[in-house]
Amino acid sequence: MQSQLDIIEDDNEICPIDTVEDVLNAHNWSFNRINNEELLVDITGKSGSYKLFFIWQEDMNAMQFCVQLNQEIEQNNFPTAQKAILQLNEEMWMGHFDLPEATRKPSYRHTALIPRTSRAQVMDLLENLVDVSLAQCERHYPLFALLASANDIDDQILSLAVMDTVGES
Repeated sequence: MQSQLDIIEDDNEICPIDTVEDVLNAHNWSFNRINNEELLVDITGKSGSYKLFFIWQEDMNAMQFCVQLNQEIEQNNFPTAQKAILQLNEEMWMGHFDLPEATRKPSYRHTALIPRTSRAQVMDLLENLVDVSLAQCERHYPLFALLASANDIDDQILSLAVMDTVGES
């Protein structure tokens, strides 16, 4: 009979990317395992589609997670988008939005330390990470859709766009 310590040690032998696969399979999402440390999945949310990237860094016991929105910010709105992301990030408790100049596609990023614990606990942690990240992307999707339009966005429109709303239309 295995002791609890043996079970935890056995679970630690498993790469957390394997546990990510379990989370994705639970959602019936198709994914691409790039290598032992990286995984990519394309999903469709309520508002749009997203690319999810998982990168395991074993030396740090950390999972880098990124959700890239399918919207490309128009060049004329890029400075405004950077300002909007700065405002959004000031309110974030976990993770942050990023706007790489090379792709001009907004991303939500978060790095989570993965404790040496049971596979079930790691699965719960990863499930929560995905849920929180997608909720943030869905919440701010209309703002990024506005910034992806060809229209010039001024500060007044931006201040309304980053404002929290109640309810749905």
